Amino acid sequence: MFGNRRAAAIISAAALVCAGLSVTTLETGVASADGTCAISSHATKNDISTLGITMTYDKSANLDSIGVGTTVTYKIVIGTTGIGNPYVNTITDFPPAGITAAPVSASITAYHAALGEKTESVTPEPNAGGWKVTNTGWFVNSGNPLTYTITYPVPTTYSPGQQVTSGGIGVAGTVGVSNELPNLTACFTARANTVGEDALGSLNNNGLGSADGQLSSTGSLSTILGDAIKKALGS
Repeated sequence: MFGNRRAAAIISAAALVCAGLSVTTLETGVASADGTCAISSHATKNDISTLGITMTYDKSANLDSIGVGTTVTYKIVIGTTGIGNPYVNTITDFPPAGITAAPVSASITAYHAALGEKTESVTPEPNAGGWKVTNTGWFVNSGNPLTYTITYPVPTTYSPGQQVTSGGIGVAGTVGVSNELPNLTACFTARANTVGEDALGSLNNNGLGSADGQLSSTGSLSTILGDAIKKALGS
């Protein structure tokens, strides 16, 4: 009987993935009700260096509640208002204390002449406790912000219910856009994995992450799901 219930749970979780749904679909993505764990933060810069143009900086986590052993994705958005067009050549993200492993993926979305906004994978490098990406100069204007997205593994050392606050960011480039923002943070609450995440957890090692539902080129969805279900039933 226990084997049948376990198989049903695994098959149900697999059906969710096949349908393109994450087991965390119902997460609200907003700050906790007590206001102590904000999923995002915002900052601006408007001084003599910006020549009257306001620079904006945002950082957010992908979910307000994340299972230990899965992944967390932070999004950093750098923008401007008015007619300014600064260039950014370095962005550094500082992860939360306890996340010491290298990022599992990262990308930059930036404006390219004649192409518009384009997203490209990047490889971050260690930088003073954070992870930086560099370029000769990413263009930013009021209609085309610069977005740095970076994904880290969530360690199993976090306890369910623990509020996990990231570090801030650092930005370098033309004078107006350069800034150090240690308090531009994003917070999530760690939790135990759901039944679906436990059942499909091995998919993280086969190109399909339970947190982001993305397939790699290492195998088809049907093959990966089949292998995971066989292993789970066999155990």
